[in-house]
Amino acid sequence: MPRPRKWRKVCCLPESNLYGPLNGSHIENEIIIMTVEEYETIRLIDLEGLTQEECSEKMQVARATVQNIYKDARSKIAESLVNGNILKIEGGDYKLYSENERVNSCGRCRRNRCGRNFIESEQYDNEEDT
Repeated sequence: MPRPRKWRKVCCLPESNLYGPLNGSHIENEIIIMTVEEYETIRLIDLEGLTQEECSEKMQVARATVQNIYKDARSKIAESLVNGNILKIEGGDYKLYSENERVNSCGRCRRNRCGRNFIESEQYDNEEDT
Protein backbone atom coordinates (compact mmCIF):
# COMPACT_ATOMS: atom_id res chain seq x y z
CA MET A 1 0.00 0.00 0.00
CA PRO A 2 1.54 3.36 -1.00
CA ARG A 3 2.28 6.01 1.56
CA PRO A 4 -0.30 8.84 1.69
CA ARG A 5 0.74 12.09 0.04
CA LYS A 6 1.91 14.86 2.33
CA TRP A 7 -0.08 18.10 2.36
CA ARG A 8 1.80 21.03 0.83
CA LYS A 9 1.47 24.40 2.56
CA VAL A 10 0.28 27.13 0.21
CA CYS A 11 0.31 30.83 1.06
CA CYS A 12 -2.64 31.88 -1.08
CA LEU A 13 -4.73 31.00 -4.09
CA PRO A 14 -4.13 32.66 -7.47
CA GLU A 15 -5.99 35.82 -8.46
CA SER A 16 -7.62 33.83 -11.26
CA ASN A 17 -7.58 30.11 -11.98
CA LEU A 18 -8.08 30.19 -15.76
CA TYR A 19 -5.54 31.41 -18.34
CA GLY A 20 -5.36 30.99 -22.08
CA PRO A 21 -5.93 32.35 -25.56
CA LEU A 22 -8.20 35.36 -25.87
CA ASN A 23 -9.48 34.51 -29.35
CA GLY A 24 -11.73 31.68 -28.15
CA SER A 25 -10.21 29.17 -30.57
CA HIS A 26 -9.54 26.50 -27.95
CA ILE A 27 -11.10 23.05 -27.90
CA GLU A 28 -12.60 21.86 -24.59
CA ASN A 29 -10.32 18.80 -24.36
CA GLU A 30 -7.21 20.98 -24.69
CA ILE A 31 -7.39 22.27 -21.13
CA ILE A 32 -4.23 21.70 -19.10
CA ILE A 33 -4.77 21.29 -15.37
CA MET A 34 -2.15 22.76 -13.03
CA THR A 35 -2.47 21.97 -9.34
CA VAL A 36 -2.43 24.69 -6.70
CA GLU A 37 0.91 23.45 -5.36
CA GLU A 38 2.41 23.64 -8.87
CA TYR A 39 1.21 27.24 -9.04
CA GLU A 40 2.76 27.90 -5.62
CA THR A 41 6.19 26.61 -6.68
CA ILE A 42 6.13 28.88 -9.75
CA ARG A 43 5.13 31.82 -7.56
CA LEU A 44 7.78 31.18 -4.92
CA ILE A 45 10.69 30.28 -7.21
CA ASP A 46 10.11 32.40 -10.32
CA LEU A 47 8.25 35.40 -8.90
CA GLU A 48 9.55 35.65 -5.33
CA GLY A 49 13.06 34.50 -6.32
CA LEU A 50 13.39 31.79 -3.67
CA THR A 51 15.66 28.79 -4.13
CA GLN A 52 14.15 25.33 -4.30
CA GLU A 53 15.43 24.74 -0.77
CA GLU A 54 13.69 27.88 0.54
CA CYS A 55 10.54 26.93 -1.37
CA SER A 56 10.55 23.47 0.20
CA GLU A 57 10.78 25.04 3.67
CA LYS A 58 7.80 27.32 2.96
CA MET A 59 5.73 24.44 1.56
CA GLN A 60 6.94 22.04 4.29
CA VAL A 61 8.01 19.27 1.90
CA ALA A 62 11.33 17.81 0.78
CA ARG A 63 13.46 19.69 -1.76
CA ALA A 64 13.20 16.74 -4.17
CA THR A 65 9.41 17.01 -3.98
CA VAL A 66 9.57 20.72 -4.83
CA GLN A 67 11.93 19.93 -7.71
CA ASN A 68 9.43 17.44 -9.19
CA ILE A 69 6.45 19.76 -8.68
CA TYR A 70 8.36 22.67 -10.25
CA LYS A 71 9.41 20.57 -13.27
CA ASP A 72 5.81 19.50 -13.88
CA ALA A 73 4.53 23.08 -13.50
CA ARG A 74 7.04 24.51 -15.99
CA SER A 75 6.21 21.77 -18.48
CA LYS A 76 2.49 22.58 -18.25
CA ILE A 77 3.12 26.32 -18.68
CA ALA A 78 5.32 25.68 -21.72
CA GLU A 79 2.73 23.37 -23.28
CA SER A 80 0.00 25.94 -22.72
CA LEU A 81 2.01 28.82 -24.20
CA VAL A 82 3.41 26.94 -27.19
CA ASN A 83 0.24 25.07 -28.15
CA GLY A 84 -2.27 27.78 -27.20
CA ASN A 85 -4.07 25.62 -24.65
CA ILE A 86 -6.07 26.86 -21.69
CA LEU A 87 -4.32 26.50 -18.34
CA LYS A 88 -6.64 25.86 -15.40
CA ILE A 89 -5.40 25.89 -11.80
CA GLU A 90 -7.33 23.55 -9.52
CA GLY A 91 -7.03 20.72 -7.05
CA GLY A 92 -3.98 19.15 -5.51
CA ASP A 93 -2.77 18.11 -2.08
CA TYR A 94 -2.48 21.43 -0.29
CA LYS A 95 -3.50 23.32 2.82
CA LEU A 96 -3.66 27.09 3.00
CA TYR A 97 -1.66 28.82 5.69
CA SER A 98 -3.86 29.81 8.63
CA GLU A 99 -4.28 33.49 9.50
CA ASN A 100 -1.63 33.18 12.24
CA GLU A 101 0.86 31.53 9.87
CA ARG A 102 0.25 34.13 7.15
CA VAL A 103 1.72 36.91 9.28
CA ASN A 104 5.14 35.27 8.99
CA SER A 105 4.92 34.31 5.33
CA CYS A 106 4.90 36.44 2.19
CA GLY A 107 3.59 39.99 1.88
CA ARG A 108 0.86 38.91 -0.51
CA CYS A 109 -0.92 37.05 2.28
CA ARG A 110 -0.94 40.07 4.57
CA ARG A 111 -2.55 42.14 1.84
CA ASN A 112 -5.23 39.44 1.31
CA ARG A 113 -5.03 39.98 -2.44
CA CYS A 114 -4.88 36.30 -3.31
CA GLY A 115 -7.69 34.26 -4.72
CA ARG A 116 -10.30 36.93 -5.40
CA ASN A 117 -11.41 35.33 -8.67
CA PHE A 118 -10.53 31.76 -7.74
CA ILE A 119 -13.44 29.33 -7.62
CA GLU A 120 -14.06 29.17 -3.88
CA SER A 121 -15.87 25.83 -3.89
CA GLU A 122 -12.58 24.10 -4.72
CA GLN A 123 -10.90 25.65 -1.69
CA TYR A 124 -13.69 24.50 0.61
CA ASP A 125 -13.77 21.03 -0.95
CA ASN A 126 -10.05 20.72 -0.33
CA GLU A 127 -10.27 21.87 3.30
CA GLU A 128 -13.10 19.42 4.07
CA ASP A 129 -10.71 16.53 3.39
CA THR A 130 -8.69 17.40 6.50
